[in-house]
Amino acid sequence: MSVFSFNKLVIFGVGLIGGSLARGLRERGAGGLNAGRVVGVGRRWHSVERALELGVIDAAAALDDDAALAEALKGADIVLLAAPVAQTRALLERIVPHLEAETLITDAGSTKSDVIEAARAALGARAAQFVPAHPIAGRESSGVEAALPDLYVGRNVVLCPLAENAPEAVERIAAMWRATGAVIGTMSAAQHDRVFASVSHLPHVLSFALVDQILASPDAELKFSFAAGGFRDFTRIAASSPEMWRDVCLANRAALLAELDAYTEVLAKLRAAIDTGDGATLETVFARSRAARSAWQERGGKRAAEAAPDK
Repeated sequence: MSVFSFNKLVIFGVGLIGGSLARGLRERGAGGLNAGRVVGVGRRWHSVERALELGVIDAAAALDDDAALAEALKGADIVLLAAPVAQTRALLERIVPHLEAETLITDAGSTKSDVIEAARAALGARAAQFVPAHPIAGRESSGVEAALPDLYVGRNVVLCPLAENAPEAVERIAAMWRATGAVIGTMSAAQHDRVFASVSHLPHVLSFALVDQILASPDAELKFSFAAGGFRDFTRIAASSPEMWRDVCLANRAALLAELDAYTEVLAKLRAAIDTGDGATLETVFARSRAARSAWQERGGKRAAEAAPDK
């Protein structure tokens, strides 16, 4: 457990991700962690009221209350944006008038190139205060009630530092996530978006698509009534937030389209093999895929996947 202390952490969006960070810092903080005040900010008061009732945060503020927002950000060490990525620029523009020079901002967005572009546009010369991050963890359940103190234990958190970030700023954000039990990695924003288009964004699109395909069929109810383990495993992530995944798909459009095109080519190959009765091609592809997945699982992929759906 890394030693990490803070005076005030402000979380915009105290749901599963933000709430789990708050709980992780506090409840897993034995052995040197000095947990300060956690303030939650929501679009409306009722969106943070439940987090206050549960004791996940110490104080709450509504985003549209200028005086409350200014008080929330006063003396803040770190600000976490745990909201859909499409809201990043608007949130940062709302924060700027009250942002102190020593406050660091980070995020939990599933895409990074668009988030960095939004940060530069909103913060301008103060962009160095923003350290982009992406915790790779989630659950089918959402909202602050689903927040867990151990959600990030053993999970990856990817940092995509800006050229202008001070090394100490990057390390401070890394230390915050390490204190929750997370493992830190770094990538460029472009590399991050390519990687997660492949292993996270595409699987979500495919999962949603399969459910939608069945819904559109005349015997949908019959199909659902006989769906079992394979359907459950493949479509588990279709229980994820539609708003969040809408924003992710649009934000990472170029990389996701490239992955969709590549996947379509593989589907076409398999379709042709099925159509022509080419069992050898089917078995070759299936065997290669099985071996690759088994190798991934042996490297720890099973444990990582159990935290899904990805965030």
